[in-house]
Amino acid sequence: MDFLNAWWMVGLALFVMLFVLSQSVFFLVKAVKRARYLEIDSKDIKRTITSTMVFSIAPSMAILIGLLALSKVLGVIVPWMRLSVLGAVTYELPATVNVVEGVFNASIGTRIADPQIFVTVLWVMTLGIIPPLIIIPLFLKRIQGRVQNVHQKDRRWGEIFMSAMFLGMISAFLGYVVAPREDAVTGEMYISFLAIFTLLSSAMLMVIFGIVIEKYKQAWLRNYALSFSMLISMGLAILYAFMGVR
Repeated sequence: MDFLNAWWMVGLALFVMLFVLSQSVFFLVKAVKRARYLEIDSKDIKRTITSTMVFSIAPSMAILIGLLALSKVLGVIVPWMRLSVLGAVTYELPATVNVVEGVFNASIGTRIADPQIFVTVLWVMTLGIIPPLIIIPLFLKRIQGRVQNVHQKDRRWGEIFMSAMFLGMISAFLGYVVAPREDAVTGEMYISFLAIFTLLSSAMLMVIFGIVIEKYKQAWLRNYALSFSMLISMGLAILYAFMGVR
């Protein structure tokens, strides 16, 4: 596993990061040119760029948290390279846990030392993310059109349909949290109350942030609620573990 710290791995990660940054710069330049063509005031352009940069800091904190969590298992370079492109913490973390604990029955709390496990994790991550890259360009417009048709025919049914889709997605993560787990050392099956309490705390925080946003008209919090919820929940998880919750 020494290759994880090799110079060519660092170079590969830097190449990926620079490629992503070059895309951002490319579209920023095109957007500025288009804004000037539309005779938008330069002050408005600068204000938009500045506010976008500021508001992108908080959401990126969630990605940083995912990087720190994955670095304990996969090292720093691979998670850094993947999250620089995807930023999908809700995908990368479960994929890693499912392979390490579900397939190899190993502990997720330590650095992977088996090349077979490491390579399997990367293949699962890579192959699992390919379908959206195919579905979105080819079928997203058609899917959105059908959803809009349902919403236009019956607004109430359309809202129920969208809520059901959202709850279905959430249910997949709920099952992952409440499902019994097997201790990698003793083989004992147990339910993680630590995970359940952390989930409930995160949900309660989002409810509180939602009330603050709607009742007290704090619209700026919309871009920070998720990151704040994750950070506070991680702190609470540490507190729960310190209290002996398993």
